Amino acid sequence: MRRPGEGATLKKLHQNRQQQVKGLFYKLAIAAVLLIAPALYFVTSYSSTFDLPSEALVSTLKQVDVQKLWDAADSGGWRPSSVPRSDWPPPPIESNGYLRVRCNGGLNQQRTAICNAVLAARIMNATLVLPELDANSYWHDDSGFQGLYDVDHFIKTLQSDVRIVQSIPEIKKNGKTKKIKAFQLRPPRDAPINWYTTTALEKMKEHGAIYLTPFSHRLAEEIDNPEYQRLRCRVNYHALLFKPHIMELSHKIVNKLRSQGHFMSIHLRFEMDMLSFAGCFDIFSPEEQKILKKYRKENFADKKLIYSERRAIGKCPLTPEEVGLILHALGFDNSTRIYLAAGELFGGERFMKPFRSIFPLLENHGTVDSSNELKDNTQGLIGSAVDYMVCLLSDIFMPTYDGPSNFANNLLGHRLYSGFRTAIRPDRKGLAPVFIDREKGRTAGFEEAVRRVMLKTNFGGPHKRVSPESFYTNSWSECFCQTSASNPADRCPTDSPDQ
Repeated sequence: MRRPGEGATLKKLHQNRQQQVKGLFYKLAIAAVLLIAPALYFVTSYSSTFDLPSEALVSTLKQVDVQKLWDAADSGGWRPSSVPRSDWPPPPIESNGYLRVRCNGGLNQQRTAICNAVLAARIMNATLVLPELDANSYWHDDSGFQGLYDVDHFIKTLQSDVRIVQSIPEIKKNGKTKKIKAFQLRPPRDAPINWYTTTALEKMKEHGAIYLTPFSHRLAEEIDNPEYQRLRCRVNYHALLFKPHIMELSHKIVNKLRSQGHFMSIHLRFEMDMLSFAGCFDIFSPEEQKILKKYRKENFADKKLIYSERRAIGKCPLTPEEVGLILHALGFDNSTRIYLAAGELFGGERFMKPFRSIFPLLENHGTVDSSNELKDNTQGLIGSAVDYMVCLLSDIFMPTYDGPSNFANNLLGHRLYSGFRTAIRPDRKGLAPVFIDREKGRTAGFEEAVRRVMLKTNFGGPHKRVSPESFYTNSWSECFCQTSASNPADRCPTDSPDQ
C-alpha cells in the first residue's frame, strides 16, 4: 500500500523528470541545429546547381578511365548492317520520269539532302539526276558533286536501289532533238511520303521531269519503313565516298597525328554564325556584340533573346575554356593531342588562350604539316570534307554544339555506324549551372559536378533515338543487326554480305 501523499510525490517526481528530459532534448536540438545549419547551407547552396552526388558516388567519380575512352564504346553485340532484309526488287527499267534536286546549305546539310533525294527517287520510281550542290552561295566554291564525290562509285553502289544519270538526256520528238524541261517545285519542309507519291509524282508524269529546290530537310526523317531508312544508310555511309585526292589528304593528316599516339578531334562551334543564331552576346565587347547583332538581323528571324536565360538552359555554344575544363575534369591531361575542326573562332586568341594553356597540343588541317601542301589544298568544301574525314577517323570526337550543327550530327551518326567510335557529347543544359556557379566563385566540387553530368551522357554506344535526335545522328537500330538476336527483326542477314 502507498503511504499518504506518496502518489502526489511520485507524480511530482515524474513531472520533474519529464521537464528535465524535455529541457535536455531542447538543448540537444539547439546544438544540433547550430552544428548542422552551416553544413546544410553549404550542401543546399551547391546541390541546387552542382547536384552533388553522395560521398560513395563522389569517390567513384574521382577518376574516369580515360584509357577506355580511347577505345570504341561497348557495342552490346550490335554491328552495322544496311542491306535489305525483306523483298527489295531492283528499280524497274521504265521510270516515271526524272528527278532533279538542288541541295543547299553546307557540306553535311547537302549530304543529308542527297540521301533524301535517293529515297525520294525510290519512292516515286524516278530516275535521279546527279544532285546539284549549291556551293557558291555558302562556300564560294564551285566544286559541285563531281568535285567532291566519286561519281562512278556512287552510281554503282546504288544500282540495285535507284537509277541515276549525270544529266537529263535529250529526246527526239517529231524529228527534233530537245531536252526535257523540268517542272520546278518547292517541297514542304519535312514533307511526308504521300506528298511525293501524289503532288510530286503527278507533276513528274505530266512534264517528264521535276526540279525540287531548295532541297534541304524536304523529306520526313522518321519514316515507319525500316527498308527506306536502311537505304538512307547505304547512301550516307557507303555510296557517298569522297574523291581519291580528298581521301589521300585526310589520311595524310590522320597518319601524322597518329604517329605520336591517340588523338581527339573537336568541332569547336564558337563561330560568328552560331553565336548569332544562339543570341549569346554578353561575353563579348560592345564592338563584337554589334557585329554579332548585325549578322543575326541579316540572317535570322527577329526574336528577343536574353543571354542569361539562353545560357541557363544550355542554348549557348561552349566557350573554348569550358571545353578544356570538361576534358580536364574527365581526366585528360596536357599530353592529349587535339585536332580542331572549326571555322574562324569569334573573339580571337583571348578565348583560345585558356584552352591552349590546358591543352597545348592543338592542330588543324592547316598546321599539321609545316609545308603549305595541306593548307593550299583544303579550302572551301574540300576543307570541310577533309575535316569530316579526320573527325570520322579520330579516336575520340567531341562536338561542342550539336543542336543545329549538321557537321556534328552527321559525324556522330557516321562514327556510330563505323563501329561505335567514342564520342564525348557535353550536356550543355546540365553543365550550365555548374559553369555559372564557377564564374561566381563557387568552385568547391566543380570537377565532381562536371563528371556527374557527363557520366549521364552516351559515349558512343547503341542507344534509343529520342526526339529531337536526328536519324542521321543515330540510325540505331534500323541500320544495325545482331548475329544472335532474340528478336528476328534484329538478326543479321545470312544470305548477303553486310554493308
